[in-house]
Amino acid sequence: MRLNVSTPPRRTTTPLTLTLVLAAALLLVGGLLLVLPERAGAAADSLISQGRPATASSTEDGTLGPEKAFDGVPTTRWASVEGVDPQWIRVDLGPSATVSRVRLVWEAAYAKAYRVEISADGTTWTRLAAETAGNGGTDDWTGLTGQGRYLRVYGTARGTSYGYSLHAVEVYGTTGTTTPPTGAFTVVAAGDIAAQCTASSSSCAHPKTAALAQRIAPSFYLTMGDNQYDDARLSDFRAYYDKSWGVFKDRTRPIPGNHETYDPAGSLVGYKAYFGAIAYPQGKAYYSYDQGNWHFVALDSNSFDDTAQIQWLKDDLARNTKGCVAAYFHHPLYSSGEHGNDPVSKPVWQILYAAKADLVLNGHDHHYERFAPQDPAGKATADGMVEIVGGMGGATPYAIETVQPNSQKRISGTYGVLKLDLDDTGYTWQYVGIDDQIKDSAPTYTCH
Repeated sequence: MRLNVSTPPRRTTTPLTLTLVLAAALLLVGGLLLVLPERAGAAADSLISQGRPATASSTEDGTLGPEKAFDGVPTTRWASVEGVDPQWIRVDLGPSATVSRVRLVWEAAYAKAYRVEISADGTTWTRLAAETAGNGGTDDWTGLTGQGRYLRVYGTARGTSYGYSLHAVEVYGTTGTTTPPTGAFTVVAAGDIAAQCTASSSSCAHPKTAALAQRIAPSFYLTMGDNQYDDARLSDFRAYYDKSWGVFKDRTRPIPGNHETYDPAGSLVGYKAYFGAIAYPQGKAYYSYDQGNWHFVALDSNSFDDTAQIQWLKDDLARNTKGCVAAYFHHPLYSSGEHGNDPVSKPVWQILYAAKADLVLNGHDHHYERFAPQDPAGKATADGMVEIVGGMGGATPYAIETVQPNSQKRISGTYGVLKLDLDDTGYTWQYVGIDDQIKDSAPTYTCH
């Protein structure tokens, strides 16, 4: 993306010694407004960032999320983790926004050095303005001319020993003629969740991932199998899972893993008894549903050799009318963890790929991993599907063993959840740790 900068950006501040001068100027401006109201209205660009989806490199805690800098409330704020450089906050302005001004209102934890940048795709960034001697307060950058979808403030040096904190990031300009995405929503996802422990044990992880999932407050939750260890008896679900992730069971869309098949009462017996119609909304352990412009397919990878499930999947995808498709099941086709690649999922990948599905979510290996778009043969391709392994919901972590082609990021030993942000045309996500810190931020993808 190329920027057309007609005048250099300018940052203005408002020291107290200028109060009288500003008051006089305001009186003069008021007089001009009375004479030329249409001229004054035409000169001011609109605030285009308020209420837009926001992400950040980290947050100090769940009450200081990036959305607080765009909510229009002067007393709320975003705050990053303390003592770490660099940090950033980003807003999605919608397609083809033109930016002319950025106003920043810093809290006491300000940036000494930072950049204001814009991007069309959330990956390649172009600088709009830069500060090397910041002193907090309010920075008002005017005279900007840039086009893109995403704007971020990228802090490189803290002005204090704390982190970065902004009461407001106000972006002014105009939006493009393309209608911005609607129907945006957030989903929290995790697999491999409830070990046989409770919050009474400080080392028990699933109550912590459940608390994190609640703080994110998504539209709904989904699980990628092995919800309950070790044999997924109904009594175990009630004793462990129900005390943590069970708090939001009515808003959860689960699928089973291999541990759900180990129940001495029979394969999936405890799983079905605990979740009931939540896990069997269409009478089978696999089902589908829609949210916004997304079609979700929940599959049972324990029975990918079941011709009835395979035929159902083909028929379901043929009926789909939504523009974006996500599928989730337990066993990943590709994984760099201890279990490694699981070829049982390849026929399903071929069906999903032929239907132009976008996203595949898995568990089974107890780590976090994201892959570049690829086809069922493992060839990187722009029209491929993105796979995420998210098996860090609470079970004992597994090591990374053999790094697979197209693997872009791997994290082991850090419990957390996937925070998926989806809209009518695309998606992105963050891997958030139980300390509320963002461990990985993905690129933004457009649906096929």
